[in-house]
Amino acid sequence: MENLVKQKLKRENMGFSTKYPIKVVQFGEGNFLRAFVDYAFQILNKKTDFNGGIAVVQPLDNGLVHLLNEQDGLYILFMNGVKKGQKIQDVELITNVIKGINTYTNFQEYLDLAKEESLEFVISNTTEAGIEYVDSDTKEMQPPHSFPGKLSVFLHERFLHFKGDTSKGLTIIPCELINYNADTLKDILHKLADLWELGSDYKNWLITSCTFHNTLVDRIVPGYPRNEIEEYNNKLDYHDDILVTAEPFFLWVIEGDEKLKEKLPFHNTNLDVKIVSDMQPYRTRKVRILNGAHTAMVPFSILYGNQTVKQTLDDQFTEAFVVNAIFKEINPTLPMEKDELDLFAEEVLDRFRNPFIKHQLADIALNSISKFKVRVLPSLLAYVKINHKLPVYLTFSFACLLRFYKKEWQNRALPVNDTKEIVLFFEDLWKSDNLEFIVEQTLSNTEFWDCDLNEVKGLTEALVFALKEIENGGIENGFKSFQNRYDS
Repeated sequence: MENLVKQKLKRENMGFSTKYPIKVVQFGEGNFLRAFVDYAFQILNKKTDFNGGIAVVQPLDNGLVHLLNEQDGLYILFMNGVKKGQKIQDVELITNVIKGINTYTNFQEYLDLAKEESLEFVISNTTEAGIEYVDSDTKEMQPPHSFPGKLSVFLHERFLHFKGDTSKGLTIIPCELINYNADTLKDILHKLADLWELGSDYKNWLITSCTFHNTLVDRIVPGYPRNEIEEYNNKLDYHDDILVTAEPFFLWVIEGDEKLKEKLPFHNTNLDVKIVSDMQPYRTRKVRILNGAHTAMVPFSILYGNQTVKQTLDDQFTEAFVVNAIFKEINPTLPMEKDELDLFAEEVLDRFRNPFIKHQLADIALNSISKFKVRVLPSLLAYVKINHKLPVYLTFSFACLLRFYKKEWQNRALPVNDTKEIVLFFEDLWKSDNLEFIVEQTLSNTEFWDCDLNEVKGLTEALVFALKEIENGGIENGFKSFQNRYDS
């Protein structure tokens, strides 16, 4: 047993002799792609005749592809979480990564990858900052600095090698967390084609032979379990330097048509991959329910005394607040089927209760003003428009947000973390003890909200009342008083 524990995770040691043909080039070797995209294609190989391998390209100078290559692309994925109240842990040995390439040390190997006959897909996750136009990049650089620059060199090499063969275009599916990620990437590639004078034939090939698909990805990936690595290693009969952990929840929404469904037959698996004509309703659902609930709970729960998301869901009072905010005030404002929204919301609550993930409320508190504007305020305003009254839970959460930015509560400092301008605005405002003035000034700040929220009927008075009750009775008693007044 001792020898097995020390044995390296390699194909020869595991008895794997065959490799899949390379169908996917993946820009990025980090935890998320390995626990999300590589896992998805692994299931596709298992459940369908996809038969596709992945070549991983390291987009930055410093990365992990050397560790990936040392293990022949093999690694273990642990999926830990809660499903319908039950703890679960699934383990998957990922076997479909064929090789890793460092563009900074093996540029020719990178160019040769573009000539692979079997290649069909480009996947990426180079962080939100990765999809950027860098006009200092040139086609002669080995490699260009930016991800779009590297991809342009790759695509142009493929175009030249196959002499503009229209059947050799690639399906490009970026996973960066920006809205319209594929559209943004496509525009940059066109700009670079012009900047580098790559010619009209190449541009036409890029437009007509390559397809670009906007996406939404959703899975929490804590990554390498550094603090619990001995516990994880004890579960393995071999040594894995790059094992990765993730939650069980998985959602991948891709804009595409029937042709894409044929290429990626995820409908023949149990994975929640939705290939749809418009992903925006799903993005709105995620932003309003998952992100909105996070943002709404943070100041409220911190002021109450909790430190993590799980603690918030473990406490009877704060749990009820979050659940009611979602099901009574957020979901009814969304233009999707109630059953689908409620199912998603239940999955979100399971994710919040995950004992394997210690999600600190202080971390989520970063830039709470701008997050509230995008994630919570639209639900609040939609509720008012539909019901002609204020939503009790979201309005009280708004009051907690204002109180949170005072930076102290009951003789303890609060983890306010925002831009210098916003922090100074509230520092100056909270020098006053006039709650009416504080609320009116905050709501009238159009740089925060893009409108004057004092114009929302009853909102100014409700926030003033909530703040008074919070000061007088604390969060729980303050909410009860607020609820008695406004929950009619």
